[in-house]
Amino acid sequence: MADIEFHIVKPNDDKLIELIADWYLSEWNIPVSKTIERLQTITTDNTQLQVLMMLDGVPITTGGLYNHVGLLDKEPRFKMYRNWLALVYTIPGKRHKGYGALMCSYIQEYSKKLGVKEMYLFTDTAEKLYQRLGWYELERLALGESKIVVMKKEL
Repeated sequence: MADIEFHIVKPNDDKLIELIADWYLSEWNIPVSKTIERLQTITTDNTQLQVLMMLDGVPITTGGLYNHVGLLDKEPRFKMYRNWLALVYTIPGKRHKGYGALMCSYIQEYSKKLGVKEMYLFTDTAEKLYQRLGWYELERLALGESKIVVMKKEL
């Protein structure tokens, strides 16, 4: 049976932060320096977190709970919402096997322990996954060339 372990990323986890930054660059073209700076900031804040999931000791999935996501810069009306589940990433060879759902569930449960009552997210690709996990639609909108859905979950 596979050994799954969740690791809350800390500010001094330089190698893990660099790995996540490389993943985010390859998947969403987010500059490495931007991810490193962001993760070094949020990992010192007890209201935000980045989680890395390991499968048999190998990092395969990551995601986080953030107070600020890129959507807020483009659509300021969403700034009233905090606690965004975002940047959930699974390495290509492990996709469609439930690891992303496990990551989301872990972040939700961990957030609940922090006292978070509700969470938000936006997606243009994984709406069905989030619906299965109990999220519901708040609003649909076009963001550049993408059509996204903003979703909410009560914890």
